[in-house]
Amino acid sequence: MGKKSLKPTSAVLLTPVVLVTCQEEGKNPNIITLAWVGVANSDPPMISMAIRPERHSHGIIQKTGEFVANLPTVAILKEMDFCGVASGSKVDKFSETNLTPLPAEKLKAPLIKECPVNLECRVKQVIPLGSHDLFLGEVVAAHMDEEIRSEKGRMDMRKARLFAFCPGAMEYWSLGEEIGKYGFTKGKLD
Repeated sequence: MGKKSLKPTSAVLLTPVVLVTCQEEGKNPNIITLAWVGVANSDPPMISMAIRPERHSHGIIQKTGEFVANLPTVAILKEMDFCGVASGSKVDKFSETNLTPLPAEKLKAPLIKECPVNLECRVKQVIPLGSHDLFLGEVVAAHMDEEIRSEKGRMDMRKARLFAFCPGAMEYWSLGEEIGKYGFTKGKLD
């Protein structure tokens, strides 16, 4: 079998799914589901996320300069999907989904209790790309549920029960089977 040429696309990549929270002063907090998210830098720790300018959360994050990236589990798949298709300009997503906002350590935007990992971020730069604007956020505080921590303090992926999104197929896929460790080909074990 040969390779089939496609028109240029990024839709064939698997992407993490993140519930991003944001909040304007005096208003309800909002949640947006994003899949265009990734690690951008190690020191200082930074993540990137791309949001269409017409999305309700885009303006809130641009105005406040902060957001929390919350990693959802398969247990809240339905709630996560709802937050991606409903607009926070029309509904209170926390009320509609029964997700629980928790106070952040350094920001006004809340954490989501049902998400085992929460990254509090301050916007460092916004880069217009075309259909999306890329927000670069410095992680100023990080939180992880004790229940998903391994003995070495790292995330136990089996317990975390995270998932990915395949944009080309418009499908969510669960993660959970370890198939190797970084550096195993060079004899690195941990």
